[in-house]
Amino acid sequence: MKLLKPSWVNHNGKPIFSVDIHPDGTKFATGGQGEDSGKVVIWNMAPVLREEDEKNENIPKLLCQMDNHLACVNCVRWSNNGLYLASGGDDKLVMVWKRAAFIGPSTVFGSSSKLANVEQWRCVMILRNHTGDVMDVAWSPHDVWLASCSVDNTIVIWNARKFPEIVMTLKGHTGLVKGLTWDPVGKYIASQADDHSLKVWRTMDWQMETNITKPFSECGGTTHVLRLSWSPDGQYLVSAHAMNNSGPTAQIIERDGWKTNMDFVGHRKAVTVVKFNPKIFKKKQKNGSTPKPSCPYCCCAVGSKDRSLSVWLTSLKRPLVVIHDLFDKSIMDITWTLNGLGLLVCSMDGTVAFLDFSQDELGDPLNEEEKNAIHQNIYGKSLAITMESHLSSTIIENPEMLKYQQERQGNQNPNGAQGSGPENQTPKLTNVLNGESLEDIRKNLLKKQVETRTADGRRRITPLWISHQRCSTASQSLQPTHLRTRTGKFTSVNSIGMKSNLLLTSASKMEPMKALDSRFTERSKATPGVTSVPLTIGITPLDRVKDSSSVKEPKVKDETSSDSEDKIMAKPLSMAKRKGEMEGAEVVEKRKKGRPRKDAKMMMPISQPFPQTPVSAEKEPSRLITPVAVLKLPTPSIQKSFSTQVSTDAIAYLEVENEVSVVSGARLSQLKWSRDGREWDTLLTSRITIATGSSDIVAVACEDRTLSVFTTCGRRLIPSIMLPAPLAALHCSGHFVMVLMASATLSVWDVQKQTALVKNESLNPILSGTDATVSQSFLTQQGVAVVSLSNGKTYCFNSSLETWNLIADKQDSLVQCADFRNCLTSQDALGSMGPLALTQGRNLSAGRLASRLSSTPHHLQQGMTLAFLENQLSSALMLLSASEYRHWLLIYARFLVNEGYEMRLRELCQDLLGPVHKSSSSSWEPTVLGLRKRDLLTEVLPVIGQNLRFQRLFTEYQDQLELLRLK
Repeated sequence: MKLLKPSWVNHNGKPIFSVDIHPDGTKFATGGQGEDSGKVVIWNMAPVLREEDEKNENIPKLLCQMDNHLACVNCVRWSNNGLYLASGGDDKLVMVWKRAAFIGPSTVFGSSSKLANVEQWRCVMILRNHTGDVMDVAWSPHDVWLASCSVDNTIVIWNARKFPEIVMTLKGHTGLVKGLTWDPVGKYIASQADDHSLKVWRTMDWQMETNITKPFSECGGTTHVLRLSWSPDGQYLVSAHAMNNSGPTAQIIERDGWKTNMDFVGHRKAVTVVKFNPKIFKKKQKNGSTPKPSCPYCCCAVGSKDRSLSVWLTSLKRPLVVIHDLFDKSIMDITWTLNGLGLLVCSMDGTVAFLDFSQDELGDPLNEEEKNAIHQNIYGKSLAITMESHLSSTIIENPEMLKYQQERQGNQNPNGAQGSGPENQTPKLTNVLNGESLEDIRKNLLKKQVETRTADGRRRITPLWISHQRCSTASQSLQPTHLRTRTGKFTSVNSIGMKSNLLLTSASKMEPMKALDSRFTERSKATPGVTSVPLTIGITPLDRVKDSSSVKEPKVKDETSSDSEDKIMAKPLSMAKRKGEMEGAEVVEKRKKGRPRKDAKMMMPISQPFPQTPVSAEKEPSRLITPVAVLKLPTPSIQKSFSTQVSTDAIAYLEVENEVSVVSGARLSQLKWSRDGREWDTLLTSRITIATGSSDIVAVACEDRTLSVFTTCGRRLIPSIMLPAPLAALHCSGHFVMVLMASATLSVWDVQKQTALVKNESLNPILSGTDATVSQSFLTQQGVAVVSLSNGKTYCFNSSLETWNLIADKQDSLVQCADFRNCLTSQDALGSMGPLALTQGRNLSAGRLASRLSSTPHHLQQGMTLAFLENQLSSALMLLSASEYRHWLLIYARFLVNEGYEMRLRELCQDLLGPVHKSSSSSWEPTVLGLRKRDLLTEVLPVIGQNLRFQRLFTEYQDQLELLRLK
């Protein structure tokens, strides 16, 4: 390791509060206090990296100085594509900077310095919303959003593609918010504040996912900043300024369950900043040795008010290096180079330090294939950004395609930025996004615990403070005269002995990850199968079941072996379990173990007071055969009088009065209909049980099993229909009438055409084998009968196929896990109206929230989303719902385009296009549900045109569609 403190990087003795290296590694920005304003300076990286460049007077050191901020600058951050620089300061403003082209060098206006700005950076946007000092800013992984936090206790999410539009203001903190970090996967943003809390917010709906307070409850005093950091794989979040057993720590928070069982300890004062290396590493292979399987690991730098810096590898039991007295005042910010080997640190004393590591010290960064494999394990590799990175140099061959690409890029870039920029810069982003698997991290972190047992049998995790003497070789050697030279090289042997402590965990030892937390083991036992997972839990237990099944058998053996291994270790470790966590775990588990079973009961079929089988059947359960006749549905009781409201164009009312008079021994009942001041009435010779209507007809069922149908003017349409059994439910829609009889049979008629669509069809296929009963039924405007059961399943009867089809299931895991939010436009987000939406209701909107549940691997979630969207499409077709079919077709097309399903996309386009030349043998229908298929293709093609990968397919169908138009 080499250490350099370049004295020429300064703000004239004023504090430097923030530093950030440009994604391309050629420059870095600092932000802090100026003479009488805030100061942002962009510096050349070359003189820092190479001594000969530092001595060469022709190579500029300062590239640009911007004094636009009216007060101290607290944070500077480059966008991931490198086009923009965001800065936030005490003037309550966030400024977005962009390099101005074709402008020569100039001096800073009002500056006494004669230094010329080599590069020109201008403020392209000032974001005003905060009412207090802006403490931190952060770009989301795709540069879609820019987040800023302030001492006004809020976090503002800005739309980075449409500045200065505000997406959301996150309110919930009761103290000054001093740190932000985005989840690399894009599902969360985390914030830390002086109110002794760390909050994780969902980007899906901008609601709070979790509020973590326990590690910060002991914290006293404040720090100027609380810069937290998320690991590059998204599995771990590390906070600043936590306390464990009255000692300062950096708290490690697991993404899986937001557990707070581990922390980095050793600093003497509060931790101010944590920063993960963007790279994932593996153990360096010795020359000539055969490659051995090694576990990937992460690297993290921690800075503190004690003026010291520590660098940790998750494969080491202790820090790789600790440098004491690096500065005269507190460390304020840390930034890594994108190659993962360089580290810049700034301090309130107005200086910066650069640490240059070698691959021998940190390890080999994973290449693209290895990172993609790890991504596949966690989230799947088809993140949209990685797909675009391979297409950045693709030539656009079709003018229509170019138009759609330009429209898309115009929407993505703020303030008319050139579209080619983000595309060319995108590959750099993928390095940050790739990560290691949860299993790998668990295996690494397990080795960092030392357990002892007290006399009463309780387990204790022993923390260790890193002694000052152990690092004295580094601190004593760092004299001010040597800090500005490049001769001081500190290897990891000087600091903590890296060579002897490298931990290699073989791929075969997967089981120890469970010993990290007893709650993990207990919860695995509590969810033995997917079917017992209650609806409200979402997809998290699904993944947990998968994990526990792979490690269930050797559980007891493994925990004892890991305990014995840890007891043998003589040295206490600096990765510490949180105080009191193990004792409390047992109590927590007793409560949590019971919860799934309780919820599982809720999922059992609800027993109804109406029996579905006669009592005699119970005597011989072994020979139980359920014929159609034994099914029985409840019938409505006969009332003396009742009224019903019918929703038509104008609200109509049906009033029934039974037994109004007796004539010749017959009891007469009266039906009265009224709408908009117009009314009519009629008499029937039997007591009325059910009456309903639509905008066209009125249907009445009587006690004598007759069904009468009238027009809305009171004229009888057909003679009374004799029903084979008493009526359980009656529905009207348009000219269609649906009857559900007590014998569990269904009939649907079109009374205008006087045809039967469904004839006495039994509900036996959907009711047999379950204890469920009919909870709801209705008739669509197209005459499709829909029946919902008490077990959450909803069916419709298809008169063409003469089959019952499942169209909705409230316990369907596909609905819970489907993540299609990226395929929704602003219009789509409002949802569609129709019978399918009516049957799925809130369950569907809950499914859209599934993206916040991170434990399902991306490739599995991708497959479930595809299956769900295809179910929606076929269900809309079965329900003859044209508007919903078009709604889901466009979402389905966007999903196929985003995820790269070329074969399915081609099949879809071919079906919509049909044969170009007429053929008598073709069975292709030009319309679907009254919609012209080629019109639908016209809507789908612009969606395909937004992805360069499919430009050949786009051109092919665009040309054929144009050919057909000319015909």
